Amino acid sequence: MQASASNDNQTLLLPSEVAALFRVDPKTVTRWANSGRISAIRTLGGHRRFLESEIMEILDGERAMKIPVQR
Repeated sequence: MQASASNDNQTLLLPSEVAALFRVDPKTVTRWANSGRISAIRTLGGHRRFLESEIMEILDGERAMKIPVQR
């Protein structure tokens, strides 16, 4: 389920969607948010949502680090 932020029309992801992208448990995503590793937006009901653009930027950075450098 993807929602759109009303302020700036950015796509928001659920913790389960972020977890699937990183191939981790959703609880891990919650711990990352609590520790400040990734930022979260809280809904009025207190649920976490994550900016898709930020998550993709982190994912792209991790993928770049895993690519071996050829010399």
